[in-house]
Amino acid sequence: MSQELYSVDQVAERLGLHVRTVRGYIREGRLSAVRIGKQYRIARADLEAFTGQPAPAGRHVEVSSIVEIDGVDLDAAIRMTNALMGTMNTRGAGEPPMRAETIHDRERRRLKIILVGGLDVTRDLLKLISFWADAYR
Repeated sequence: MSQELYSVDQVAERLGLHVRTVRGYIREGRLSAVRIGKQYRIARADLEAFTGQPAPAGRHVEVSSIVEIDGVDLDAAIRMTNALMGTMNTRGAGEPPMRAETIHDRERRRLKIILVGGLDVTRDLLKLISFWADAYR
């Protein structure tokens, strides 16, 4: 019989909490979890016991995207990175976590943007990045 297990990230996303808060609950013994290697896993039954309600059914869907934009100088790369991070910081509590990194290659004048997150927010950020790519042609 297989048991549904959640990662700390998934539990944090479902509860609208920071990952560190969930880890703190585990360390304090408030939320039961098993350690597998270096990571914790939380059983569905333990999550339901912790919240007092059934864990929502459904699958976790996450998108990983890498976008490379040529012809971007350092100043433009900094502006795009700041705008991207600012946009991500304005997202409301309870929205799925989103991660982004940018890497600028001065010699090639290339900006690489790496996004990892939910479908909807990734779609919206890709539209914004598409706008920037057109603006810096």
